[in-house]
Amino acid sequence: MRFFKSIACCCISAFALVGCSDSKATAGIEIGNPSLADADTVAKVALALTADFSVDYDDVKVLAKGAAKDEPVLLDSFSMALTQVRSYSSYYVSINFDATQGLPLWPEENAADSVIGISFTEGSAVDDAFSNINLKDEGFLKEIGVCFRPEKANAAIRGKVLVNGDYVPFEYSLSAIQNMTLRYHFSQVEWVTDSLVNLSVVFHVRYFVDGVDLASAAVSDDGVIHFNASENAVLWNKLNQRFIPSFRPLRFEYTDAQGNQAEDYVKDIWDGIVGKMSDNTIENGDFSKGMDHWVFFTQLNGEATANIIEEKSGGHILEVNVTNGGNKSYSVQLIQEDVALVEGKKYKCVFTIWSNVEGKITARIGTYDDYETVGFQEHPIVKTTGQSFEKEFSPRQSTPFARFELNLGNEVRKFYIKEVKIYRIEE
Repeated sequence: MRFFKSIACCCISAFALVGCSDSKATAGIEIGNPSLADADTVAKVALALTADFSVDYDDVKVLAKGAAKDEPVLLDSFSMALTQVRSYSSYYVSINFDATQGLPLWPEENAADSVIGISFTEGSAVDDAFSNINLKDEGFLKEIGVCFRPEKANAAIRGKVLVNGDYVPFEYSLSAIQNMTLRYHFSQVEWVTDSLVNLSVVFHVRYFVDGVDLASAAVSDDGVIHFNASENAVLWNKLNQRFIPSFRPLRFEYTDAQGNQAEDYVKDIWDGIVGKMSDNTIENGDFSKGMDHWVFFTQLNGEATANIIEEKSGGHILEVNVTNGGNKSYSVQLIQEDVALVEGKKYKCVFTIWSNVEGKITARIGTYDDYETVGFQEHPIVKTTGQSFEKEFSPRQSTPFARFELNLGNEVRKFYIKEVKIYRIEE
């Protein structure tokens, strides 16, 4: 698996792909298989996964912070049961599982009932829990999902609330949820080395409690502030709304105590992925960085090459030379993944294209996992002189991972493409 945004150039033919990666340092409580990254990978490419779990008392920033002496809320104990880890990726190879459900990474099939008790407050380490995980280089990583449930029926977060200068113990019941899945965007995952990836799952206390007047809560006869369905229920419900987003994933899914299922994005994380209005969601749409961020794919007898031509003006043109059109229009494809779209908003797709042979192509914006059209699908006639293709559309669903596709197969011909843009025109 590769982070798509770090790929310098990706030309795929007959299900072979190439990529490169960045490296970043991480620290924390590790769960995983760093030894896999050090093993002999000549015969089989390996990409190991580790994970760390912690509590952060700072505002939501890059650097984590421990608790200050006058911290309004301190956590003494907080743990959950880790039940599953999944990866969500796009593939240009044949796969034997449903990409929409992700690839199960842990536990293994023969240990399907395995769980790991994760303490976010104690910082205990598990050395070999993911010892057999290998994020192979067969797909482009979109998200990593981690699934949790409360460890027991009376599971709770326990800590202290600062009230009038003194700390009062509290207990926040976790009975509102049966289970949850946190899905972290690939940009939230760190490369430790070229063969080791780390996921940090951090519970942000400030995000959890800011704006909630915990000091106004009633103290029970036992001297403890209880937040549950019967005691301080209004405050408990407010905390319940903040609990899962406090882990700061891109999005999440959960089942509540009544068995109702729901899913949502964490708004500010989502807003950062989507970007501002008029931002071009296509990376390197002018091809000034060669084929960075582009996938050039041939299949079903399609044969073609891609070459960047530099204009006298300093601009760049992508030349696609189709030497065998193959059996389908999608036998030759130019693709960009990870196009973030907001449901119902108006967008415009613009690019310039011409060919040495007049004929039809397919321009499309769809999904990577079930190949549904979420933006538009058009079949413009490409002329022999440069023309601008323009299409306004409203996405049928919000997604951070739409795919822009130009299907260029079926005929032997040359294409010239420049200045590809997709941008939002409605706030």
